[in-house]
Amino acid sequence: MSIWDLFRVEPKQRPPSASVAETESVRRITNVLDQMEADRARFIAAFAYILSRVARSDQDVSAEETRAMERIVAEQGDFAEEQGIIVVQMAKMQNTLFSGIEDYVVTREFNGIATREQKMRLLHCLFAVSAANHSISNVEDATIRQIAKELKLAHKDFIDVRLHYRDHLDVLKG
Repeated sequence: MSIWDLFRVEPKQRPPSASVAETESVRRITNVLDQMEADRARFIAAFAYILSRVARSDQDVSAEETRAMERIVAEQGDFAEEQGIIVVQMAKMQNTLFSGIEDYVVTREFNGIATREQKMRLLHCLFAVSAANHSISNVEDATIRQIAKELKLAHKDFIDVRLHYRDHLDVLKG
């Protein structure tokens, strides 16, 4: 399975394989992701997409949010930072192209493949990405709540994790 398939990029959208702009580094990283076990790659792809869904929910993905996503994805995927950067950039691109259409579908797929512990880890990561610029907007907060519902997490789970980030919530700032 190709990483392009995981992010549902249609063949006509895929960059040409012999593109002048394609660097050797990108080729190496893409090859590593292509060789990743399909279920693990699907998990990481969905995880990254959902992170980007929250970051983009307020129509402004800050540099801090992007760096937080790259770090988190690299940690969750247990691979190099460069690979995390590529996965996040692909997830951001897919979210830009297909948000609204794919948001629920990707979250539902993640719900089906993730354990409760992994869903709770994602919930923490969603707040961490939103708080990366020291401000969790009301829109980001509402999007995280919606994702928690789609993941079938209890409202108490959402509130318990949200409490860790209360200093960053715009709704609680003067």
